[in-house]
Amino acid sequence: MAEEHSGLEERIIIKDQHTKEIDLVNRDPKHINEDVVKVDFEDVIAEPVGTYSFDGVWKSSYTTFTVSKYWCYRLLSAVLGIPLAVVWGFLFALISFCHIWAVVPCIKSYLIEIQCVSRIYSLCIHTFCDPLFEALSKICTNIRVAVRKEI
Repeated sequence: MAEEHSGLEERIIIKDQHTKEIDLVNRDPKHINEDVVKVDFEDVIAEPVGTYSFDGVWKSSYTTFTVSKYWCYRLLSAVLGIPLAVVWGFLFALISFCHIWAVVPCIKSYLIEIQCVSRIYSLCIHTFCDPLFEALSKICTNIRVAVRKEI
């Protein structure tokens, strides 16, 4: 009975990882589209002082813009939202797959291989260049430079 209970808990935990409660009020909690798509009537259409249209035209334009933007967005999201969610889900799954199964192993392999090359390179530098530069430094230690300003 205890085994059945733990198996049930495990299935519930696995289900909870794939289904998540979403916030229907705040649909952009990380503020991804903060500056991008906040377009209101005043951001697009404005009449400068002295060139006003009739008040009724202005109010109707505002209502038409707002309502058409609202319903076009809702219609487009209803028609294309789910197919695009599938496409984006597939794309990000593909990116995750490539990153997990190709990119990270390649980087780890490269780091392991370059460590070997790094040790050989370091050994060669210390063997050949260090004595050469040490000898050059001993040769140049007695060189004195004096700067004089002649008038």
